Amino acid sequence: MTVEIYALSVLRGGPVHGYELKNRIRRPSIAPVNNNALYPALRRLERDGAVTKAVEQQEGRPPRNVYTITESGRALLIDLVSTLPRELADDDEEFLLRVSFFDELPVPARLDVLGVRREVVEQALAQVQGLLAGPAPGPARPWRRRAQEQLVDRLEQELRWLDALRSEAERP
Repeated sequence: MTVEIYALSVLRGGPVHGYELKNRIRRPSIAPVNNNALYPALRRLERDGAVTKAVEQQEGRPPRNVYTITESGRALLIDLVSTLPRELADDDEEFLLRVSFFDELPVPARLDVLGVRREVVEQALAQVQGLLAGPAPGPARPWRRRAQEQLVDRLEQELRWLDALRSEAERP
């Protein structure tokens, strides 16, 4: 879903051909968007009426496809970033991408996104704390324990951050 969100977001700035679109997408992760993700996403968006495609002829070069967002695509973008499906809530990029659109979302949508993420983080924290509280299987694994303790610290820190975001997100 992130590729669709990124593509629609870039297209709000005006029509763009596929290669340029790929280069304009800036992800928080290190990995760039690849063609195997971008072009199928663009075909889906075109099929759904969120974007239109025009073929632009070029002298001495193959024609290129230029994509333009539609009003339906603008509405779809807001719909996509207004919700965080439970099955995507543990994906940092999916979550952070939605947070980056909070200035465009109404308060209830912001709170819903934060609430779903909080549930996932709390569940992960409980799972790791359960592992730490139980007996160590087999020989003692001090490095495993250190890794689990680090994960607990990260999850607790994220819960504090989510609380701070919630306070800010409650303001229109």
